[in-house]
Amino acid sequence: MQKTGLFFGSFNPVHIGHLIIANHIVEHTDIDEVWFVVTPHNPHKKKTSLLSDFQRLTMVRLATENYRKMKASNIEFDLPQPNYTINTLSVLQEIYPDKQFVLLMGEDNLASLPKWKNYEAILTYYKIYVYPRIHQKTIPDFIKKHPAINHIKAPIIELSATQIRTDIKNRKNVRPMLSPEVYKYLDEMNFYK
Repeated sequence: MQKTGLFFGSFNPVHIGHLIIANHIVEHTDIDEVWFVVTPHNPHKKKTSLLSDFQRLTMVRLATENYRKMKASNIEFDLPQPNYTINTLSVLQEIYPDKQFVLLMGEDNLASLPKWKNYEAILTYYKIYVYPRIHQKTIPDFIKKHPAINHIKAPIIELSATQIRTDIKNRKNVRPMLSPEVYKYLDEMNFYK
């Protein structure tokens, strides 16, 4: 059974940090492929600074097109808003019964897991692969030590989409932080300026 890692995010914009983590996971764990699930609207984030769903999906497609084991997913675009991970997982499992889905998340997000809708069901039916992040958040012990949680060794990437957007607005060079295809698209479309 193929193991598919689900990397959820607004990807506003998708940057090389996302690609480095996803690539590390497919090359150094038992995960066969990573799907970048572009989230239309995260219930925990304000919607104002988001590019349109289609524009962010386009950037993820551009960023992943040269990677055989990575792909963009717009599965959440047709689901009720706001999106909840448990609903997305149920829909994916129905459409792809031959795949074993695994959640990928940064350690900083693990702290908020108990606030997620039906998080107990997620922990019961799915594995979560957690990559390291520098953070000050307290992760409850019952989450940190839960059998569904798999802490993986991966490079710590301190790149942030928020910082990239700010840098673009302030006319700083962000080219090294983005794949060439995404940089070209952002630049041509005048995004975040």
